[in-house]
Amino acid sequence: MTGLENVPEDRGGLIVSWHPNGVIDGAVILTHFPSRIVFGARHGIFKWPLLGWMMHQIGTVPIYRRKDMPQGESDTGRQASNRQSIDALAQAVADGGFAALFPEGKSHDEPFVHELKTGAAYLYYRAVELTPEGSAPPVILPVGLHYNQKAIFGSKVLVEFHPPMELPADLVESAEGDEERRQQARRLTAEFDRELREVVLATESWELHNLFQRARKLIRAEGVARTGARSQPPDMIERIRHFGSIWKGYQKGLQSHPAKTIKLVADVAQYDEDLRALRIEDHELDGTPWVASPRRAVLLLLEFIVVYLVLPPFLIIGVLVNLPTALLVLAFTKAVSEKYKDEASVKLLVGSVVFPLTWLLVALFVAWSERTLAGVYPEIPDAPVLTGVVAFLLSAFGGVLVLQYRQIATETLRTIRVHFTLARRRQAVQRLLVERSYLFDQFLALDRELNAAAVD
Repeated sequence: MTGLENVPEDRGGLIVSWHPNGVIDGAVILTHFPSRIVFGARHGIFKWPLLGWMMHQIGTVPIYRRKDMPQGESDTGRQASNRQSIDALAQAVADGGFAALFPEGKSHDEPFVHELKTGAAYLYYRAVELTPEGSAPPVILPVGLHYNQKAIFGSKVLVEFHPPMELPADLVESAEGDEERRQQARRLTAEFDRELREVVLATESWELHNLFQRARKLIRAEGVARTGARSQPPDMIERIRHFGSIWKGYQKGLQSHPAKTIKLVADVAQYDEDLRALRIEDHELDGTPWVASPRRAVLLLLEFIVVYLVLPPFLIIGVLVNLPTALLVLAFTKAVSEKYKDEASVKLLVGSVVFPLTWLLVALFVAWSERTLAGVYPEIPDAPVLTGVVAFLLSAFGGVLVLQYRQIATETLRTIRVHFTLARRRQAVQRLLVERSYLFDQFLALDRELNAAAVD
């Protein structure tokens, strides 16, 4: 999490963000924000068991979307309900607090911002109207949400609180007249769109997004290699900062040096294709083949034994204990989730309750069984508490292992394969090292030209 210094303490404000990961987005903002936030959320979510109750408890305000209303229901009632919701959110801002909306109105899986609705703009201007005279005007605080692998349990996330938006003079105060207000709300929504595209580092496609990631990795790997240091995994802040530099350079390059920028992107795409053909990463090109390092060969053997021989028994326990519950959660999720993006949220919320309950029930059953058997067979120690605790821990560990084992096993196999690749494909590896060095120099040259153009 970064940017808390951008959150003002002397006034309230409106938080706007994109919406890539369902109710998880609101949860990560809520848990990282230094003060209370009132969220707006589509009203259908309030019907969910447990989640609806939780949202009521934290003061979430329902937003009524036309597409979610029953067929044939009057739009007048929906609009009246939304005015009440907007007033409630705006009053929280006017009182010096913060309200949050996702202007896209729905969660999605694209690397860019979807079309924004005008509700956040109307909310801001209503908050301006309700702010007492002489009080500091509310701010608009854009928030960037960056997930490492959002589809995977335990994905890392970076929450970035950016500086408050600086609005054009004609968008600061609320306009007079209905048509003028509508036009002003559209213009402010366009400002939201521009700001959020920069905040989330939006790209036109996943293909381009992945090429930016490749450029980030190759620059870092080559830079570290040239210093003679050992490459260490970057944290989320470093990843996003470097990706942002690539993203901004690309935008500037298209304007001032389009031909050179497009060629560089094509060169990176070819390098990416060559690297994928070997199925290794940029920093792994600098690795030492296992045949040249007996110590590394021993460590690889130990890693193989732990992952493929020691962990599988725990994995079996995890499957036996947790599979029936997982199937029930899946069936329940399918039954109550109206939207595809709702499913992950429901699974997380329901699973956080029913899986620990499953482990507890298993622990109680094992403890009871152990005591019963101890009464029949004296040679069995009578220690139901210890047995129950061990059963609970094994059930929990096995459950977590079920979620993580595929990734662990894949990474272990990948590590072994990379070392064999480095040993067997030396010529291809050397060629890729030359390509990486060339691309690194091209990026530096383009960066110098862009900086020189900015100075001029």
